[in-house]
Amino acid sequence: MACRIRIAALVFGALGTVLGFLSPAVAQTDPRPSACAAIAQSLPGVTYASFEPASVAVTPASLNTYEVRITFVTHSTYLIESAAGVTIATDYAGYAGQTIPRVVTMNRAHSTHYTDFPDPAIEYVLRGWGPEGGKAKHHVVVDDVLVRNVTTDIVRGGLRLPDTNSIFIFEIAGLCIGHLGHLHHALTDGHFAEIGRLDVVMVPIDGGLTLSLDGMAEIIDRLRSSVILPMHARGWATPADFIALLGDKVDHKFLDGRTVTLSLNSLPSRPTVIVPRGL
Repeated sequence: MACRIRIAALVFGALGTVLGFLSPAVAQTDPRPSACAAIAQSLPGVTYASFEPASVAVTPASLNTYEVRITFVTHSTYLIESAAGVTIATDYAGYAGQTIPRVVTMNRAHSTHYTDFPDPAIEYVLRGWGPEGGKAKHHVVVDDVLVRNVTTDIVRGGLRLPDTNSIFIFEIAGLCIGHLGHLHHALTDGHFAEIGRLDVVMVPIDGGLTLSLDGMAEIIDRLRSSVILPMHARGWATPADFIALLGDKVDHKFLDGRTVTLSLNSLPSRPTVIVPRGL
């Protein structure tokens, strides 16, 4: 009997986390827990279900409450937009198209992944390393978005620089979106536990400056993300090379433009590499 009570408490607690995530938040200090990490760690083996709302409010940005728009900008920079109008630029080096984003994330590997002089109009500048040393630790709520990070190391010239790269996770509209940053090494079980579930993953595919394509393929295979967005194509490898390496484990799609709009209800049934124009 006691065992049944504990199991019931775990299930309802996780459900409460999900429902809490779907409620809009307005302050950075909101103590919202991570739905993506909490569920992945607490309920192993669970099959995730999406629930279609009875009615959907359309925002001026033409996104409904359960949609996210993702646009490839350049290099490792994607622009992510939420229904509430929150704009996020990943690996921001001073350019995000014609938009001044509300939130930017950065990584320290090269000057093409960060800037020391972000536009002062940007509300949240989240560096993937600790400027004063040590780990960067982010858990920031901006309207309908939760941003958190998991640190990894940079390996350069045989030296390992601990916690100087971050995998940033964006929890928006029930989706878990991850950006691997300038990832240099394989991930441990501890990393995967911290990351949790990723419905969408942005992965560097240069095959030389970051982790090898084989190494990236192993990470993709374990994450089992529905959508795989390549980035950081530098000439050593192309999106076609990456798709060929993954083989029949994934589907693929080449976009006519740079933008894809996603929701839980529209995720592909098989892992799919989506290649934006301009990559």
